[in-house]
Amino acid sequence: MFGSNKTKVKASSGHFDTLISSKTSLQGDVSFSGGLHIDGRIEGSVRAEEGSDAVLRISEVGEVEGDVHAPRIVINGTVHGNVYATEHLELASKAAINGNVYYNLIEMAMGAAVNGSLLHRKGNQEVPKPQARLTGHYDQGAEQTSADADQSDEEVPPAERI
Repeated sequence: MFGSNKTKVKASSGHFDTLISSKTSLQGDVSFSGGLHIDGRIEGSVRAEEGSDAVLRISEVGEVEGDVHAPRIVINGTVHGNVYATEHLELASKAAINGNVYYNLIEMAMGAAVNGSLLHRKGNQEVPKPQARLTGHYDQGAEQTSADADQSDEEVPPAERI
């Protein structure tokens, strides 16, 4: 009963297979399993291997410009993108997230900031996909009326065509 809980705590508190140092900047998506500790900067999404028991930790000097997906995530740095934690999410006092946060369980310290929505979801529940918005319609194939034909030589701003 207590053994499985101790393993999870041990995995989330100390063992990291990969370290991205504060002097490192990566461009591109990162896929990992096990533990990943980020002190540097990543421009791209960070994703744990599907079905893994992975842990992602972003230190106070770490930064990710992209979405973050992992079962267990600890953030004390900055994420410019959405965060998806299927098991547990910890936001430490210097965490700054500019995006939506999808979580199962969450801990949030005083001082942590989320500029987006906090959305609870259980386990591996599907994340709703954003719906496309139609902001206007301009039919280039429409026939012109005789009144329209009189004005066709004039330059009409795009906003007035709609």
